Amino acid sequence: MRTALVIGTGLIGTSAALALTGRGVTVHLVDHDPEQARTAAALGAGTDEAPEGPVDLAIVAAPPAHVAAVLADAMRRGVARGYLDVASVKGGPRRELEGLGLDLSAYIGTHPMSGREKSGPLAATADLFEGRPWVLTPTRDTDTEVLNLALELVSHCRAVPVVMDADAHDRAVALVSHMPHLVSSMVAARLENAEEAAVRLCGQGIRDVTRIAASDPRMWIDILSANPGPVADLLSDVALDLDETVRALRSLQSSDEAKRREGTSGIQDVLRRGNAGQVRVPGKHGSAPRAYEVVAVLIDDQPGQLARIFADAGRAGVNIEDVRIEHATGQQAGLVQLMVEPQAAPVLTAALRERGWAIRQ
Repeated sequence: MRTALVIGTGLIGTSAALALTGRGVTVHLVDHDPEQARTAAALGAGTDEAPEGPVDLAIVAAPPAHVAAVLADAMRRGVARGYLDVASVKGGPRRELEGLGLDLSAYIGTHPMSGREKSGPLAATADLFEGRPWVLTPTRDTDTEVLNLALELVSHCRAVPVVMDADAHDRAVALVSHMPHLVSSMVAARLENAEEAAVRLCGQGIRDVTRIAASDPRMWIDILSANPGPVADLLSDVALDLDETVRALRSLQSSDEAKRREGTSGIQDVLRRGNAGQVRVPGKHGSAPRAYEVVAVLIDDQPGQLARIFADAGRAGVNIEDVRIEHATGQQAGLVQLMVEPQAAPVLTAALRERGWAIRQ
């Protein structure tokens, strides 16, 4: 691939353009908002000048509701040898294109499984997709050259290609992305009118659950409008679990011992199933989940604290597998939780104590 046209210079389109430009591909940028394309160009994602002729690959990064129309226009104008989109829904856009009577041998639907709460070109990074799954949904009609161009794009973005059926993909993202986003939003909505004294008690748990609720509602309306059925089916199942959990909690309030036992059993069941589901979430680099030991370090909220901890861990020969930070309410301090291999935990604990760090047991 020598040339590409990115149509839509939001977070995903601009990030892909930055990755391609960094690998020596000449990238042309276009957006319904010319100012946004100019911003992406100023960031080094390519040029907002139109290509002189057909490019090797056109990448459509438009909202799901507009993907088919944008693709159809580009294909009719013959702007590229191959075409793909990066929308989060795959079945609907393809059926729309089929309904328009287009030859889809030069098209493949794709979806990079990566993103941020922020949107727009200013939020874009060249490494946004690194190590993340990038779903490809070829059909029997997909031209081999187009599939190879898509694989080359994935390689340039340092993502991991995953081949799926389009409708299977839509059911999967409803489960792992779309439904969880709505649940996160519903939990966060409980905070909107909560008493300030209660909100000030927010800890890492509520931050984890509500983090994705900060995303742009307009973007999510587009996404959910393109995949409403599978998401509604999953939420119906969640609603059944919620009803059962409410009944179990009410039973725990009863003075009747049998009802309390019934309530305990119901809560245990949902917690147990939650444990069983959580352990299936892939671990680091998509591998099987690993059990890490936590070394908790108390720090002041001062510049350079994390860098010092990581440097001290490196001197001790310990690899930090993951890290979390809890900020103390009303204090310029926090707790850094360092996840390490079990056999490395005592080594790291001793090394950090030796260097003056306060370790919480």
